[in-house]
Amino acid sequence: MLTTRERRPAIRTVRGWAIQVLREAGAIRECEEHGWMQDRVDPHARKRAFDAARRDPPAGVPPDAAAAELREVLDSIGDTCPECPAD
Repeated sequence: MLTTRERRPAIRTVRGWAIQVLREAGAIRECEEHGWMQDRVDPHARKRAFDAARRDPPAGVPPDAAAAELREVLDSIGDTCPECPAD
């Protein structure tokens, strides 16, 4: 029987790669209603993401530059969706 593995989407930028690494580690999530990225503020997930970035950076990107891109992405998003009503 032929089985297929789900292919990861092609990542075209280092920023896109960083977002994917953070999502896979559980450090960020997407607002289900509006689609904005949200920081989950989970230190364990962040550590997993940074470890993965240093261990397996994109081709041609040094491990420290990959980790710096993760930091830039995390610094650019908040922990709440700007369109969701405040509780």
